[in-house]
Amino acid sequence: MFRTIRNIWTVGDIRSRILFTLLMLVVFRLGSFIPVPNIDASQMSQLGATNQIFNLLNTFSGGALQNFSLFAMSITPYITASIIVQLLQMGVIPRFEEWAKEGEHGRRKLTQITRYGTVILGLVQAVAFTYYFNRNYGVVVDTSWKSFLLIVLSLTAGTTFLMWLGEQITEKGIGNGISILIFTGIIARTGTGIQQLYVSWFYNKPGQLTMSLLYVLLLLIASVLIIAGVIYVQQGVRRIPIQYAQRVVGRKVYGGQSTHLPLKVNAAGVIPVIFASSLLIFPSVVAGWMHPNRATLWIQSHLAPGGWLYIILEVIFTIAFTYFYTYIQLNPEQLVDNMRKNQSYIPGIRPGQPTLDFITRVINRITVVGALFLAAVTALPFAVSGALQVNLYFGGTSLLIITGVALETMKQVESQLIQRHYRGFIR
Repeated sequence: MFRTIRNIWTVGDIRSRILFTLLMLVVFRLGSFIPVPNIDASQMSQLGATNQIFNLLNTFSGGALQNFSLFAMSITPYITASIIVQLLQMGVIPRFEEWAKEGEHGRRKLTQITRYGTVILGLVQAVAFTYYFNRNYGVVVDTSWKSFLLIVLSLTAGTTFLMWLGEQITEKGIGNGISILIFTGIIARTGTGIQQLYVSWFYNKPGQLTMSLLYVLLLLIASVLIIAGVIYVQQGVRRIPIQYAQRVVGRKVYGGQSTHLPLKVNAAGVIPVIFASSLLIFPSVVAGWMHPNRATLWIQSHLAPGGWLYIILEVIFTIAFTYFYTYIQLNPEQLVDNMRKNQSYIPGIRPGQPTLDFITRVINRITVVGALFLAAVTALPFAVSGALQVNLYFGGTSLLIITGVALETMKQVESQLIQRHYRGFIR
């Protein structure tokens, strides 16, 4: 491991990418403490003990929401805009579907649409945030319309800057920029989460010390099992044998080699969990903006993180998004078309439609394992939280994102090292 770390700093390109990523993360953390003008965030310090939605949003933003800083909305509008654009590619808007098939040129157009959508959603969410927190907690010092406009524009600018920051990390740094930002936000809240668990289990319950120690031991074991399970599933690959046809060009014979087509058990990574969480907290947030009535109270009770309906929908959405994003990453028709162009085939399977059916069937089978695992990891901590009567917002979802993002980033570093004939982390 130490030799690998030394190799990383030896290669100039990898070293510059890592330093650039670290510099962008420092900018991200500094922005989390720059307050929005005309805001008194001291009233929000007590929200973490009672509001699970606030805790979840605050975790993803790295504490920026509790400070009501420029990055208080985090990257949530960008994630929502990405979900909408990707859904519209599935035959809803034909032009989007055409762009998705055009390669790099089409992806640039879709990325531009996602950016515009992020700004629009950011404006809407900034208005809602300012109205909600001022109505309930009186965080706005100056309630004039100019002050509200300044706050909304500041929050929107912060989210837009985070979107740009994530794209810069993806292009010039290491890893997926948006995932890295969420990863950093969760890591930044680790100390606070541990402190809250300590206060909840030990400080407030001195008579239940033995039971609290048992809870801590079970939590540590569960965390290790989740991390090991994420690594095991993320590394799982179904290898389909591929044979290249021989062809004669002049006096030389080309092709004839045997290789394999690697299909990951969880090709979607942690994206389905982020998508599902972002969509599910939206109804509860909207209900909190409205005046209390029977409908809004029911939504806040059952659709809040930990509610029975939230857990059921979390499982359903995670499974659905896993399949959805898997077929975006692994398009069977495109795989078969590439095989046809390269004059390759699967031994024992006829080319054309039989090959497409076979690959689709394999993807469906292996994705079941990845989807059920993701759903279990995201849902079980909420059930455990209800049983132990403690807020575990830093639970399975957070561990899943941290482990998944760290693993994907390590793989990128690994590939960079292998290209330069160095041995990496993964054996």
